[in-house]
Amino acid sequence: MPAAGPDPAGIIIGMERAALERWGQGDPDGFIDLSAAEVSYFDPFAERRLDGRAALRSWYDQIRGKIHIDRFEMIEPRVQVAGDVAVLTFRFDSHGSEGSMQWNATEVYQRSPAGWKIIHTHWAFHRPKVAA
Repeated sequence: MPAAGPDPAGIIIGMERAALERWGQGDPDGFIDLSAAEVSYFDPFAERRLDGRAALRSWYDQIRGKIHIDRFEMIEPRVQVAGDVAVLTFRFDSHGSEGSMQWNATEVYQRSPAGWKIIHTHWAFHRPKVAA
């Protein structure tokens, strides 16, 4: 029986967590480094979808050094793998310069010779269910 390969879920969650750590220090380059050249990106603050790493870098440069996160939690991270594509979903709870923020995040990764790269990102505000 062949030996099991590296766990894609553990690798992807680890890479995402490391990029979030850098983000929390005002450095978005962790996500730039993880993104494929043709990445697409949705953000509730962006007027439209961003296409390509250059557009993403330009977007991030506007906030570089301005966001500082004291602590965060990736809540219920889940990685679903289908061949060379993996979808990471999680809730993100952060506390820092922007106050307390709750997000829903989706990252679509694709395995390439360079390793796992983000090909699509979607961040949305998390709105907890209000009791009726």
